[in-house]
Amino acid sequence: MTTDASTEAVTEVWRDSTLPVDQRVDALVGALTLEEKIAQLYGIWIAASNDGAEVAPNQNEMTEDVDLADIAPLGLGQLTRTYGTVPVDPAAGAVSLLRTQQRIVSESRLGIPALAHEECLAGFAAWGATAYPVPLSWGAAWSPDLVERMGARIGADMRKMGVHQGLAPVLDVVRDARWGRVEETIGEDPYLVGTTATAYIKGLESAGVVATLKHFAGYSASKAGRNLAPVSIGRRELADVILPPFEMAIRESGVRSVMNSYTDIDGVPSAADESLLTGLLRDTWGFEGTVVADYFAIAFLVTQHGTAADWTDAAHQALEAGIDVELPGRKTFGPDLVAAVRDGVVPEALIDRALRRVLAQKIDLGLLDGEAGFVPPVLHGREDAMADEVRGSVDLDPAENRALAREVAERAIVLLSNDGTLPLRSPKRIALVGPNGDDPYAVLGCYSFPLHVGIHHPDFGDGIELPTLLESLRAEFPDAEITYVQGTSVDGGERDFGEALEAVRGADVAIVALGDRAGLFGRGTSGEGCDAADLSLPGAQQDLLDAVIETGTPTIATLLAGRPYALGSAVDRAAAIVAAFFAGEEGTPAIARVLSGRVNPSGRLPVSIPADAGAQPSTYLAATLARKSGVSNIDPSPAFAFGHGLGYSPFVWSDAAASAPDLPVDGTVTVSIHLGNAGDRDGVEVVQLYLHDPVASVVRPVQRLIAYARVPLAAGERARVSFDVPADITSFTGVDGRRIVEPGDLVLSFGRSSSELVASRTVRVVGDTRVVDHTRALHATVTVLPDA
Repeated sequence: MTTDASTEAVTEVWRDSTLPVDQRVDALVGALTLEEKIAQLYGIWIAASNDGAEVAPNQNEMTEDVDLADIAPLGLGQLTRTYGTVPVDPAAGAVSLLRTQQRIVSESRLGIPALAHEECLAGFAAWGATAYPVPLSWGAAWSPDLVERMGARIGADMRKMGVHQGLAPVLDVVRDARWGRVEETIGEDPYLVGTTATAYIKGLESAGVVATLKHFAGYSASKAGRNLAPVSIGRRELADVILPPFEMAIRESGVRSVMNSYTDIDGVPSAADESLLTGLLRDTWGFEGTVVADYFAIAFLVTQHGTAADWTDAAHQALEAGIDVELPGRKTFGPDLVAAVRDGVVPEALIDRALRRVLAQKIDLGLLDGEAGFVPPVLHGREDAMADEVRGSVDLDPAENRALAREVAERAIVLLSNDGTLPLRSPKRIALVGPNGDDPYAVLGCYSFPLHVGIHHPDFGDGIELPTLLESLRAEFPDAEITYVQGTSVDGGERDFGEALEAVRGADVAIVALGDRAGLFGRGTSGEGCDAADLSLPGAQQDLLDAVIETGTPTIATLLAGRPYALGSAVDRAAAIVAAFFAGEEGTPAIARVLSGRVNPSGRLPVSIPADAGAQPSTYLAATLARKSGVSNIDPSPAFAFGHGLGYSPFVWSDAAASAPDLPVDGTVTVSIHLGNAGDRDGVEVVQLYLHDPVASVVRPVQRLIAYARVPLAAGERARVSFDVPADITSFTGVDGRRIVEPGDLVLSFGRSSSELVASRTVRVVGDTRVVDHTRALHATVTVLPDA
């Protein structure tokens, strides 16, 4: 219960950084009034200002009407998107953030600073900050080490600006590519998602920024791919597909925050699911950080789910389930909650439980260690500076950032098909057609600052260089005559292709730039709330592509998109197909370098490319009856399978081996294969290891990725790639709901993709069925050794 302890005496305790965190937290909990306690459990949406002054809240039309003068005396838990609401010069924004923090500290009784959070899905969502490739491109790169470096750079930029928490990454496994937020995911396989996301989190956390796992759990499995639609999946799909990436991240990454999912699973909203947010997350997995509500998710218990009678009921349910912080505002954690606690309707113990987690995190971040704890590092030594004195002094897109963005983009470009036309050899005349050929935003996802915020403030400028594909092609092929004709818009349906086809007929090669326009809630063809009825290319793009191919000019279909699309007969008729999933500010130069051959493509698909636009939902993680069969006339087989991708160097795979025919239920087996670069240029192969369980006690996917290795080899070089596979990796959720390692034959296959398996070895799991839990081994050990 709240006490009347002397503020002066208590302050000596909670400000003492030499004391244990628990002791400091206890002192604060005992000193705060009920109103002050609850104020630590919500955020307020407050944008930074270009003039460096504190700014009143209500910067977003979806927030409630509040006044900072009323809020500051109580203190504040979080500041919502100070940089990510309107365009603001970074240095001036830092001054504005500092002034707001100083006001909160000076006007509140105990002077506890707020924690500032921002979006960082594909880079720090601030004006002028580097726009990195979206997470679907991270998956396409199959390079956790590179993603970790990127996360560290993003975290460093956020932290120096005074931001403490990043609302990323997304660990949702794609179950239906019609879902608009596919661009925000890493792919359709839980192991690829888990390893890549864990790497990003490690990078972000290494910079001192709190990463946030989202969306916990099941959001991507919403019915028909519709945003926020209900989720009806069985406990086995939940346990074996949806949850493993979160479990891996909790165990391995040092993550300090989790965000709930908007959806309900079988009628229980995640925001009110105690078994999920407390039972599994905390009691079983041992998570000790904070759980923050996705924006408005607690209020959705009233407005969308209908499981709460009013705002106070919603707050009670969320707190009981295990949510600690309401974002972005205080719709449910406001004055009505204070009254409900006083009246005994909501136990104060629930408030104190959440409060302890919030305060412990603020202490961990150094926010309670005096002014130095909340001053943005870019202002250290010039805390009294005015905005005009520092304006223009912060560069959030320096050369080293762009170089890293370029490296990620180049690894993420996927060459889907090639009849030998690529790489282009000194073409004289290039016809570039298609809606994404001269659009600077064609490389950005919906949470990039220029599209998420900047598009509403066109006079402010983008803050970063965004070369179009046309500009990048002209730079890459300076001796070629390049003609551009749009042909059609992304989704307008225009079919007057005459000018475009005339340009194509006079060219040596045609490049057709197709794909998406990212947006929010129906304002784009990809992004949050931009779901698709099927996976046909939007508008008249397929017709344009078919018409260009029909001219007979060699045609390179180039996708700048946020999701996979069916390409009809172009799959077989195009000279080459290149896929780039919103590859960021360096995306078009990366595409151009792949086309010219300066970059040997090494990206691999993180999601399948469908052959049929309507055969959805479909995923490579399919059981026998979910694949092509004689009992249905619909064939869901993909045009290009998960894991597929080509390069310009041929690789030879040979001499697959297993160390033993048997694998004890608690043992390890080693499988290996020789890999050789038979080409005349350096290249990269991605060796993928798949598991097939021919006979199991429950229905299993025909193939499941269990390990992978990105192997760079010089021309003529060979290597031996080995995987030490623990039996734990073969586990699955059995009939009784327990995770088991089951005896019997298993097939371990080396694959170029999930559908192109080069070699297989059968091992027999021996012993009695073994039950495993969240402490089981999650990874095979990969070894790559030079081989003469």
